[in-house]
Amino acid sequence: MGKVPVSVVVITKNEENNIAGCLKSAEWADEIIVLDDSSSDKTVEMAKRFTDKIFSRKMDIEGAHRNYAYSLAKNNWVLSLDADEKITPELAEELRQIFQQPIKDIVFAIPIKTFIGKRWIRYGGWYPASKVRLFEKERVKYEEKGVHPRIIYHGTCGHLKGDILHYSYRNFHDFFESLNNQTTLEAKKWFDEKRKVSLVKAYRKYLSRFLRYYFIEQGFRDGIIGLMAAFGGGFYQIMAYVKYWEMLRNEREKQCNRPVL
Repeated sequence: MGKVPVSVVVITKNEENNIAGCLKSAEWADEIIVLDDSSSDKTVEMAKRFTDKIFSRKMDIEGAHRNYAYSLAKNNWVLSLDADEKITPELAEELRQIFQQPIKDIVFAIPIKTFIGKRWIRYGGWYPASKVRLFEKERVKYEEKGVHPRIIYHGTCGHLKGDILHYSYRNFHDFFESLNNQTTLEAKKWFDEKRKVSLVKAYRKYLSRFLRYYFIEQGFRDGIIGLMAAFGGGFYQIMAYVKYWEMLRNEREKQCNRPVL
């Protein structure tokens, strides 16, 4: 069978443990692009086994970085894949079928199966948790934000059935480390935008999210993993708020210590 006219684009940073499995799952596509952020491990060396289209750029603002990565694609259709993700054979076959007929949608949402270790998180809103990953690059743009940039498009969104497997966390240490990193970026975004956030508001969001994830969306059915996933999803707000509060305090202290001219 011939290759599918899709450019799979992967953004990397020290992903030697994941990149081979990721790129191998994309071999059905007629182009694979890797945009690397100065990896110090064997990521680039391993990626060369699958593609010669490897580029380097320092990650600055995530949205801008993504827009640049997708602009490198020769095809109009791009599939965005993280280095710790794999395309299932079912999804690859579904994509092959889609490109054998006219396409009316300009983006497609794909279900994501996320794992902690070898355990798939089935409940608590973690699945299918479909995200737009396949899109016409000329009609899509990411907002230039440093954390969780939104995808901007005008048109219809299709929904695929095949999954992307997301091996996001090797263990709970990875899970909480990621939570720590993401809340730092979230707090920085609030600080830069001069957003008004209070502890009461953050606590309400924590409580409502935990209750929704754990009870309404049945996170309890995943056992201890479901409990921790729901707790992390809610506590994200409290962690981000504490870091945001610290940034505000440090800024006030700098202003108070500024010498008078």
